[in-house]
Amino acid sequence: MIVATDVHKRYGKLEVLRGIDLTVQRGEVTCLIGPSGSGKSTFLRCVNRLERIEGGRLAVDGELIGYKTKHGRLHELREHEIAAQRAQIGMVFQHFHLFAHMTALENVIEAPLRVLKLDRATAVARATDLLAQVGLEDKLDSFPSQLSGGQQQRVAIARALAMKPKLMLFDEPTSALDPETVGEVLEVMRGLAAEGMTMLVVTHEMGFARGVADTVAFMDEGRVIEAGTPEQVLEQPAHARTREFLARML
Repeated sequence: MIVATDVHKRYGKLEVLRGIDLTVQRGEVTCLIGPSGSGKSTFLRCVNRLERIEGGRLAVDGELIGYKTKHGRLHELREHEIAAQRAQIGMVFQHFHLFAHMTALENVIEAPLRVLKLDRATAVARATDLLAQVGLEDKLDSFPSQLSGGQQQRVAIARALAMKPKLMLFDEPTSALDPETVGEVLEVMRGLAAEGMTMLVVTHEMGFARGVADTVAFMDEGRVIEAGTPEQVLEQPAHARTREFLARML
């Protein structure tokens, strides 16, 4: 589903991604772990073209992100073409990004109405089902200020799913939550994994990575240091830097 080849990204003189090579198989869960500042969130934002890469190639479902090949040369896509690509990739952020003036239901139907041009009845029916799926069937008319952090994050997940994405990106979805609500969000994510949703997850939740991920990739200083099964990377890491990081985390 995702093929990243020698992906580079810089901000001015600061090189954040220094040649990322990573493959995410269709229907699998890949967890990105690593210290803060290692480039994990930046890479995630490159996958759905919230950030523009400076080198290498990044493809989702066989299609280059942000570019097309014409007559053997790369050409940058127009903004509406990038938006069409982005509409197929769901993203859940650390800080929810819900519309404060809209109810849970209104937040979930907004993009299907505006982007997919669904009729309101269809959008409402789908949103109602999704909110029930994440355990919020009784919060349809609640505003974000009336919801806990965990409930807001579950609304954000339902909102992303409402676009029927082929890929879901999660950028540390539990790091802004209090410990009591972390579990309810992870449970929703476990359910998505069980249903076969392709997921790329930036996380510090080692228990989730160990129990749910098909692949764990450890990043440091803008590179993937090692990747493999949870057992390989978390239990028997090959690289000294991975071992050092896990010793501090665990």
